[in-house]
Amino acid sequence: MRVGTLNVGTMTGKARELADMMQRRKVDILCVQETRWKGSKARSLGAGFKLFYHGTDGKRNGVGVILKEEFVRNVLEVKRVSDRVMSLKL
Repeated sequence: MRVGTLNVGTMTGKARELADMMQRRKVDILCVQETRWKGSKARSLGAGFKLFYHGTDGKRNGVGVILKEEFVRNVLEVKRVSDRVMSLKL
């Protein structure tokens, strides 16, 4: 299992790019910072990846975790503490 972290600056328009990068580098779990997306949701990025994210302001901060689809069914708990901290229990 390969785990990584990345400061994306913003997720807007980068979802497919991140999924491609994760495939190329064989990363299974990627923690992302500064997503700059508002809300507490999960969304499919395509290419077999799913993003769980949390943000309170669309202009700054925001965090997320991108999982390979094979790990998504193993998610037991998602704790969204703040727009800077979140955790997933697998």
